[in-house]
Amino acid sequence: MLQQQQTRTNSRGEAYVIGPTGAPLTLRDLPPQDTGRWVIRRKAEVVAAVRGGLLTLDEACERYSLTNEEFLAWQKSIDRHGLAGLRTTRLQQYR
Repeated sequence: MLQQQQTRTNSRGEAYVIGPTGAPLTLRDLPPQDTGRWVIRRKAEVVAAVRGGLLTLDEACERYSLTNEEFLAWQKSIDRHGLAGLRTTRLQQYR
């Protein structure tokens, strides 16, 4: 399992973590609350934000209308198979 990241602060005083692309990720950079299409990058950003302490699990689930089980499945897929594990079209291959 991946270790939890530390939250850092940028020059504007905003908390950030390193996102899945290697770039800093702040709350402003997270997907919109009304996101309907969950591509790999967006899922990975939400997981990184929770792991890094930008959001709690409950805040993420409420913000994005996710169940705890759905979020934990994303996290487990990343841990087991990397970002490719988040592909919905490949889900059966990774089970």
